Amino acid sequence: MALRIHDISRAVRAGIPVWPGDTDFDFKFVARIAEGSAVNVGRIEMSVHTGSHIDAPLHFDDGGLDAASVPLERYVGPCVVADVRPDQRGILPEHLPATLDAEARAAGRVLLRSYASRPDAFDEGMAHATPELADWLAARGVTLLGIDTDSMDAFESKELPAHRQLNRHGIAILEGIDLSRVQPGRYELIALPLRLEGADGSPVRAVLVEREETR
Repeated sequence: MALRIHDISRAVRAGIPVWPGDTDFDFKFVARIAEGSAVNVGRIEMSVHTGSHIDAPLHFDDGGLDAASVPLERYVGPCVVADVRPDQRGILPEHLPATLDAEARAAGRVLLRSYASRPDAFDEGMAHATPELADWLAARGVTLLGIDTDSMDAFESKELPAHRQLNRHGIAILEGIDLSRVQPGRYELIALPLRLEGADGSPVRAVLVEREETR
């Protein structure tokens, strides 16, 4: 069986763009073999929303599940990648490819690509989901929505209506993925969050598994 793995997570490195005002990524060695230690040991400081990550419901709801408690089955399984480059920033059902109706019903997870390539800087004008899109996905049995931008809502949004509507429908949120090197179509998604108790999100190593029968 032919098998190919596409890494759709972004490299976590010094200088990776983060939400303005959030914690910058920092990695340091606290022990080095070159300095006499038996091993190299590193430490990291970062926001849980750095790079490719999931939003747990706790991110926007004080009573929501934390990253350690979200149902893992939503983050593993068949998915469909679709291009969406709307004229406006808010992605509505009419901005979706016509074929996505049947594909979303069959796959159960949808990943939307709005960038031809990931920008090097934080994009305050990013495309984002809408409550109408959340309703459309829920009607087709979708359990996860992934997007290649850094938020399901507009940068300036304080109410986070898309986040909240997705959560009402039980649709998991995956943000900040990089779909620039994959083609639209069917894959298997693996994007598991870390078991971070009390955390409102988690970085993920998101991959798409391509098998002969999924294309």
